[in-house]
Amino acid sequence: MEYKHPWIPITKATEEEMLASIGKKNLEDLFCNIPDKFRVKNELDLPESHTELEVIRRIQELADRNVSASDGDVFLGSGVGMHYIPAIVPALAGRSEFVTSYTSYQAEISQGMLQTLFEYQSLLSEILQIDVVNSSMYDMATAVAEAARMTTRVNKNRSTFLVPGSINPEHYQVIHTYTEPAGIDVIKVDFDKETGLMILSDLEAKMSDKVAGVYIENPSHLGFIETQVDEIAKLVHEKGALFVVGVDILSLGVMRPPGEYDADIVVAEGQHLGSPMSYGGPLLGIFGCKNDRKLIYQMPGRLVGMTRTEEEPYENGYVLTLSPREQHIRREKATSNICSNQALAAVTAAVYMSVLGPTGLESLGETISLKSNYAANRLGKISGVRSPALGEFIWKEFVVQFESGITAKQVHDGLLKLGIQGGKILTDEFPEMGESMLFCVSEMHSQKSIDRLVKSVEEIVTTGGARQ
Repeated sequence: MEYKHPWIPITKATEEEMLASIGKKNLEDLFCNIPDKFRVKNELDLPESHTELEVIRRIQELADRNVSASDGDVFLGSGVGMHYIPAIVPALAGRSEFVTSYTSYQAEISQGMLQTLFEYQSLLSEILQIDVVNSSMYDMATAVAEAARMTTRVNKNRSTFLVPGSINPEHYQVIHTYTEPAGIDVIKVDFDKETGLMILSDLEAKMSDKVAGVYIENPSHLGFIETQVDEIAKLVHEKGALFVVGVDILSLGVMRPPGEYDADIVVAEGQHLGSPMSYGGPLLGIFGCKNDRKLIYQMPGRLVGMTRTEEEPYENGYVLTLSPREQHIRREKATSNICSNQALAAVTAAVYMSVLGPTGLESLGETISLKSNYAANRLGKISGVRSPALGEFIWKEFVVQFESGITAKQVHDGLLKLGIQGGKILTDEFPEMGESMLFCVSEMHSQKSIDRLVKSVEEIVTTGGARQ
């Protein structure tokens, strides 16, 4: 009698029929293109099967090795961070109407999701002070990369995109992945090693009739606030290029929105808006632009619009106003090959922003500013430590330099031994910053946890990395 695996329903007869349909005699023929020397000849050393209870116990045993990040002893950010998520956010965003809904191709059966995404777009448009926001991208890295390509489609015959030297290295790599096949040159603009600010003379020197767009981050990846935004915007527009700005949405409760300093395209990371870190995802790419047809028509992703009936009583309706991807009518002229948006993460962001409201966003921005500046200033009082090492004004993240002969890795390892996750080591990515780390402080950090960090760093620096 033929053995039938409980989870693999295919029978021998079905297997033979499938092989015959593709002109193969046996399963080995499917792997004929793999050289024999690379094939495994011996039996795999796999453990025996376990019961469900045994598997659960094993998984719990492994999970117990993890250290919770909720106690305020994690100071690692670099674009993704810990923020408090009100209980109402996952309760609403996790409703089955949102979780199980499919992409809104058919407006007549997708009004609920379309309206929610429209609200998401509208909320972000108001916060960013930018006219049009799409219904999301994958993450901020791909949003920046899409913006780079978009600038060259709008400014035809231009193939250079300028970025700050302080850019997030991971974003820089993604930009290259997107732009290299399109023949776009990505060039860094130098930044002042004391203030962090973009060197305007270097920007002006690199501006030419080949530059399609210029990108800045504010707050920057390294935490400092770029105070020259008006001057940069003016210089960029005088040269006929597009001004692209990357922001942290939560900073806009206390900082000027990019629309106020004439940004043409705005990108951001939406993970901060109600989504947990979850071991690296999902993230949420925010993308917006001015109300300019030449920009809107070249914008990647989807755009949900609202219409209404022609006669009273007027009733609103929601549709996919713009969806210029290759699976639709644009084909080879598609502005992007993004095959989906982050709809559920966008719904979560919409709920989160609605819960906070304008006063909540302002209060949160002030709290983060106070706590991060408190931490930076306290660390700066330690002998042999410079903090903040970059920028006069910082928000949430900041660079700390170690000048007493100790390495950033020694500090990082010493903190781990004390149960504290320190900042990101910058030594390899920004060698010009010396032995340095990028710390992140949010509303999740209490004064007690910050003071513990300061005391621990002081102890490690004083003892040269060896605990007394």
